[in-house]
Amino acid sequence: MTIRLALTRSQILAFRRRVAALDERLPRGQDSLRHAAWAGLQDSMPRAALLSIHARMAGTEPASWQDPSLVQVWGPRFSVYVVAERDLAVFTLGRLPDEAGPLKRAQDIAARLGAALAGARMPFSEAARIMGEKDVNRLRYAAPTGTVVMRWDGARQPEIWNVPAPDMDPHEARLELARRYVHVFGPATPEAFATWAGVRPTRGVAAFAALDRSLTPVRTPIGEAWILSEDEPLFGAAARPPAPARLLPSGDTWFLLQGADRELLVPEERHRRALWTSRVWPGALLVDGEIVGTWRRAGHVLTIQPWRRLASSQRAAVGAEAGTFPLPGVNRPMEIRWDNSYDEETHQQ
Repeated sequence: MTIRLALTRSQILAFRRRVAALDERLPRGQDSLRHAAWAGLQDSMPRAALLSIHARMAGTEPASWQDPSLVQVWGPRFSVYVVAERDLAVFTLGRLPDEAGPLKRAQDIAARLGAALAGARMPFSEAARIMGEKDVNRLRYAAPTGTVVMRWDGARQPEIWNVPAPDMDPHEARLELARRYVHVFGPATPEAFATWAGVRPTRGVAAFAALDRSLTPVRTPIGEAWILSEDEPLFGAAARPPAPARLLPSGDTWFLLQGADRELLVPEERHRRALWTSRVWPGALLVDGEIVGTWRRAGHVLTIQPWRRLASSQRAAVGAEAGTFPLPGVNRPMEIRWDNSYDEETHQQ
């Protein structure tokens, strides 16, 4: 490809923060909820989607994730996602298999699941029992048909029910899913898109090929990639002042990355090991536009492990951000415990 533009790391991160609304929160409302969920809000950790909304929208409340404009689905890689209801087709049909075998499996399970539910809402293990399915996780294969949504609050198994199949061509849904990926995660490659979406690499390549006229090839510090042509002016725009602090939950789109994309966001290998663990990821501590540590929560206690010494003003900003967490069932002020045991020279994850 012919490279038209060379982008620096600072330009890329400034662009991503801008489109993710991480520099300045959006006003409260359904338009802002849809903006926050433009690439979906992973919710596989209880209330992760709520905290991702909080990082992007002012006035977030404990029930914001339950807004009527939002639904929960098994989204990319069959993780639990919160998405705008009007975008259900993008996050379901956009991942519908093209191959005859997997497509038939998705459609057959969806049909059997619809018969088992018979218009009711029920725990998905109960639906699996009625269907005679011993492996309840097989029900997730019905998700790309767009006919299954859920409600999962983290305490119990998901409750599922049927909705009418979205009226959208699956090919167009996949192209829109790819556009959203490039807009939120860009610069991007077809291989990275396929990994994120949970589709075969050839489908990622085909989607980028179909979008060719709306993409611009660029060079980044980690290699060649593509951006949406309409986004090019934003990469050259003056960077906005970053927010003093944001506490991003596990699975947030800011660091939902694989391979070399992680190196761009977090240059130090030891820091990457601390953020992207082999088990449950911690949250990411974003200070002045850079990830500078991790955090975990247990009840009202927030344990923060910075990777470097933070100024008193930065620690105060982190404390102020934590104090606004809109968590359901937490009726006490958040207590911050700073874990300064991280050693730059000897730490091993």
